[in-house]
Amino acid sequence: MRKNKFPFVVSVDWESVAAGGYYQPSRNIKVAESGGAYQLPLSFDTHSPKGCPRIPPDIQLRQYQRQAVANWFAHRGRGTLKMATGSGKTITALAIATELYQKIGLQLLLVVCPYRHLVTQWARECEHFNLEPILAFESVYSWQSQLSAQLYNLQVGKQSFITLITTNSTLIKEGFQSQLKYFPEKTLIVGDEAHNLGTTRIEKSLPRNIGLRLALSATPERYFDEAGTEALFDYFGSVLQPELTLADAIRQGALVRYLYYPVFVELTEAENIAYAKLTQRIGWALGEADDIENDTTLTSLLMQRARLVGAAANKLRALQRLMAKRLNTYHTLFYCGDGSVDGQVSNESNRQLAAVTQLLGSQLGYRVNTYTAQTPLAEREELRRQFERGELQGLVAIRCLDEGVDIPSIETAVILASSSNPRQFIQRRGRVLRPHPGKERATLFDMIVLPPDLGRETWEVERSLLKKELKRFLEFAELADNAGQARVKLLEIQQRYGVPDC
Repeated sequence: MRKNKFPFVVSVDWESVAAGGYYQPSRNIKVAESGGAYQLPLSFDTHSPKGCPRIPPDIQLRQYQRQAVANWFAHRGRGTLKMATGSGKTITALAIATELYQKIGLQLLLVVCPYRHLVTQWARECEHFNLEPILAFESVYSWQSQLSAQLYNLQVGKQSFITLITTNSTLIKEGFQSQLKYFPEKTLIVGDEAHNLGTTRIEKSLPRNIGLRLALSATPERYFDEAGTEALFDYFGSVLQPELTLADAIRQGALVRYLYYPVFVELTEAENIAYAKLTQRIGWALGEADDIENDTTLTSLLMQRARLVGAAANKLRALQRLMAKRLNTYHTLFYCGDGSVDGQVSNESNRQLAAVTQLLGSQLGYRVNTYTAQTPLAEREELRRQFERGELQGLVAIRCLDEGVDIPSIETAVILASSSNPRQFIQRRGRVLRPHPGKERATLFDMIVLPPDLGRETWEVERSLLKKELKRFLEFAELADNAGQARVKLLEIQQRYGVPDC
């Protein structure tokens, strides 16, 4: 790891701030973050002016969150929190901001999110912490004048604190970049789902004049991008302890327990032929590529095959068999996708979304609606309410499990999407495990497409890839309440394809 080349610009006596006295609780606080109860170690101030951060009386930090806060301060205001999806990264970040406000007079909190819906989710949490956030994620005319006015008020002493929440795409634009030079010295930047900030264009746009930096991600390491990962850690700081795994989060009650049912799907004859041809071409590309990570031909072929697998026709037949027995269930999410990481959702995914919606709604009479990035924010909120109340039995979605979407009332998920990206794998499954009143356990049905039998040379490559896939499925199965049952099914596939022990 390269030495951090960005100077720390805020003068802080970190030794005294992070000393033992800093963590003496001033009072016991009853709590309301789902699951568990314990004392909150941060100072509790009921007299903070409106718009300035304070810990709500119904919020309580778990032990691992308190340790994460302590470690961030011990690392002099830099670091990456690697915490399982759904384990309370947002609350932890706002607790850090509150303590900075109380200890050093923090003046501005900047939160950067990959998507608009995360801006609104952060806004809800910030309001709970007594903040009045500016939402900077649409036309510059909708927020720039408000930000300029508040920055002026801050400078002349008419205002004590500013909360600004923006998106990655807004951050890189000139309208936003032109404001950064007016940010006060005591500013904290929080990168949510921070792995998205490691692209060259976005990383170069991260403000170097902000010294207090916090990154949040269950999976901060960028997939097939070591340089981007290193740049991310160079800016925000390395991963801090404790790293909270899925197993840790379940054990501590931050996530609910679950049942896991792998559903195996065979390709059709036509899909088998297309898969074999693509796999052969992938083998040739692997043999010729000098730089596997950056080979555009190889990447294109892998994406084509991922989309073929993601849209496998027999998934619909498997879904029909599954849901015909579950027509009286509620709070079910159906997740469609094609394995793509960035950019536009593919035509295959949109067709699958429409086919799943038609199958469930028209053929089976299951009350569903679609929930995608194209769904307007106000409509998404109404869909969430209808889903939680049971007016809708299910939501059919693309991508919403990949990045931070908070629908904790999901009790059952049917995952039709396939992904070799470890980040997507973890997020899609972990997102379903968020606690919710009355939700004791979640159920996941995970559709796994089985590759066809191929020629010997090609199959050696396939076996290596399949081993990696099975390893992740087995790890997830091991944590399930029905681990033995799930593992037996996965081991059958391991033996069928002659995959060595994972």
